[in-house]
Amino acid sequence: MRMDPHRGRAAGGRGRGLGGGFRILVVLAFLAYGGCYYLSNRTQDPYTGETVLIDSSIGPEQERALGLQAYEQILEQEPPLPRSDPAAQQVERIAARLIDKVDEVTAEIAAAHGMEAPTHWKQFEWEVNVIPSDQANAFCLPGGKMAVYTGLFPVAQSEDAMAVVMGHEIAHALLRHGAQRMSQQKLAQIGQMAGAAGGLDPQQQQMVMAAMGYGYLLPYARTHETQADEVGLMLAAAACYDPNAAIGLWERMSASGGDAPPEFASTHPNPGTRIQTLQSLMPRAMEYREKYCRQ
Repeated sequence: MRMDPHRGRAAGGRGRGLGGGFRILVVLAFLAYGGCYYLSNRTQDPYTGETVLIDSSIGPEQERALGLQAYEQILEQEPPLPRSDPAAQQVERIAARLIDKVDEVTAEIAAAHGMEAPTHWKQFEWEVNVIPSDQANAFCLPGGKMAVYTGLFPVAQSEDAMAVVMGHEIAHALLRHGAQRMSQQKLAQIGQMAGAAGGLDPQQQQMVMAAMGYGYLLPYARTHETQADEVGLMLAAAACYDPNAAIGLWERMSASGGDAPPEFASTHPNPGTRIQTLQSLMPRAMEYREKYCRQ
């Protein structure tokens, strides 16, 4: 039996049309879901006064559990110095002074934005360890679990500078940046699924995600760093440390850091940008020091 080629094409054309229409509906459904997710999970941050995205299913309890789990894994892989070590004792003293001022600094910053002070941090189980490593780094996980790497000591050079770094890391936990990043990643995954449903091949999806990273996710991460710099500087100043130590710290960080990627491709502001921001914050930090540093 002879086949009519035009009939075959017409049938195929109708099939593709239906498939294309269904694909558009799926993409629209993903976009609608992404929009609903974003709008229903926004909240105002009392530390910045800005509207941020935090998934309502990610509560402080879950954050603390994830932080504890990560902390135990890190200490298992990288055993810390004994608490009798002078470096460990120094870091514990600095941490205690910073933590002691969290309540006052949190209330002050929230009041400046006309908001009530957050209380999630009052459930933190604070702990700090010093880990032998060449890394010039430190961290504070959700729930108050902290660590300082010994490689930071020669760069910090003073307790004032060390307090600035530790205040910065504590600020990340206070600001719930971990929950914000998880929420942003979920939103990005929804966008990726919409792209896949729209017929983008893996290479095109990768290009879209790269564009999203440079245009959205990386600037978002740099914003977190700037926020932590601000809150951490106020915390260090209120704890009677000299906030001016932050300038020399980042000058030394820049000198010892080697070649770094351009700022637009980094999760962190470059040291020059960071120093400018810190310098602009210094008058307010000194006000905090005068107000809360009781000799």
